[in-house]
Amino acid sequence: MQGKHLYEYAVLRVVPRVEREEFVNVGVLILCKKEEMLTCRISGDLSKILVLDPQADLEVIDTYLKSVFRICGGEAAGSPISRHDAASRFRWLTAQRSSMIQTSRPHAGFTDDLEKELKRLYEVLVA
Repeated sequence: MQGKHLYEYAVLRVVPRVEREEFVNVGVLILCKKEEMLTCRISGDLSKILVLDPQADLEVIDTYLKSVFRICGGEAAGSPISRHDAASRFRWLTAQRSSMIQTSRPHAGFTDDLEKELKRLYEVLVA
């Protein structure tokens, strides 16, 4: 039997050298429109990025990832996107772009417990 919450998720990726199209999965975004919930879990260990680009500036990348976290929570002061509803923020975060911080295409699923599902997705796709 499927869970009661329909959700969408996307994997958050760091692409240190965009021209090479290599990436490291560093987090997961999860959206449940019915619950008006958008949250994420982001790795605190960015050392894998240095394998792809030893010159990568991890402090700058960490700053960008913290911005994603704040946008998910609707708390990024000075960011107009933070004032939008959860679904709009999710769509903005998962829009295709050619930058160092990217996401996978969104995927859908059902769950009874959104927090447990976020943890499971993180363990399977990032950790």
